[in-house]
Amino acid sequence: MRRFFASLVQWIDSDYSVESPDAIRAQPDGVNLVRCIPFIILHLGCLGVIWVGWSWFAVWTAVALYFLRMFAVTGIFHRYFSHKTYSTSRFGQFLLALWTGTTVQRGPLWWAYHHRHHHQHSDEPEDAHSPHVHGFLWSHIGWITSKRNFPTDYSKVKDLAKFPELVWLNRFDIVVPVLFATGLFGLGRYLEHAAPGLGTSGAQLLVWGFFISTTFLFHGTASINSFTHLWGKRRFNTTDDSRNSFILALVCLGEGWHNNHHRYQSSTRNGFYWWEIDPTYYGLKLLSWTGFIWGLKPVPASIYEEAAQIAHHDTIRRFSTSSVQHEINTLRKVVPTAAAIAIATVNSPEVASQLKKDGPAIHKDVAEQTEHPGTDQQ
Repeated sequence: MRRFFASLVQWIDSDYSVESPDAIRAQPDGVNLVRCIPFIILHLGCLGVIWVGWSWFAVWTAVALYFLRMFAVTGIFHRYFSHKTYSTSRFGQFLLALWTGTTVQRGPLWWAYHHRHHHQHSDEPEDAHSPHVHGFLWSHIGWITSKRNFPTDYSKVKDLAKFPELVWLNRFDIVVPVLFATGLFGLGRYLEHAAPGLGTSGAQLLVWGFFISTTFLFHGTASINSFTHLWGKRRFNTTDDSRNSFILALVCLGEGWHNNHHRYQSSTRNGFYWWEIDPTYYGLKLLSWTGFIWGLKPVPASIYEEAAQIAHHDTIRRFSTSSVQHEINTLRKVVPTAAAIAIATVNSPEVASQLKKDGPAIHKDVAEQTEHPGTDQQ
């Protein structure tokens, strides 16, 4: 009962625990039912559409909030707090942390700690969400419901833990989501009276803008953990099974270029080439022009040289393989045909009568042939 009560308190104060964080992290993996409740509520909230209906304003609000908050996941949680691929001021950092709070994906230090741990042990037994180690469903959602993955290991994010405001947002990570949901409801109520032509309401905007949009946002983010270690192509021979996926790059604003990212984590861009669409990088580039962020880290020339060398060898290998296979296929077609023609020629009446008349050609006396040349030599 005491542990159950502690789990409920953690919804408000995520650092509260009756056990030490190290003891919790040492426990075996397993689904914790209390940890499942927020996900159940989030998904059940989507069913509210049955009662609130829809409007174009609510639908487009949900779509806009999906992409705005996906940018917070990819451009802030990931490329700033986890990898520090660019710089900003302390106040700017705080504003970015507030933005990430609207994603309902825990606090910035928890997110960064787990992601750094993932890179350190990618697709190894210690990796909390490797589909190769734990299976697809666990890597997609199961790992978050495990009690051992709940605490934040502040020793792994010392560069962030030195800021009390970030620690506070990480500890009380429910505050921003509640304020965000309340704000959506309040906006809907206001528009219901101020702009009735939009056809929306407080409950409708809460369902579409918060529950539905956040559910899609979660599964979009989780697909990087699950799908991009199973589905796609590999440019670099990394020690894990990370892969590049154009489709997930669209869904997750550039995060689909996962193999690129696992080869070089410190670059602000995940799409290393102009044809690898990376909307997160474009957005961060625009922010850098305002002076709000700066120091965007590029992809080193050595990485491009490595990619070019791999592409060169891969082209030669594929060309050689295809050429050999083409020759084999050609021989398979030509040899039987040539043999059939030869057999048909030998068995023809004209050739048979000539052989009977002259005898086998290999037994003819060469001297005789020179003494009695054929008509074509006269």
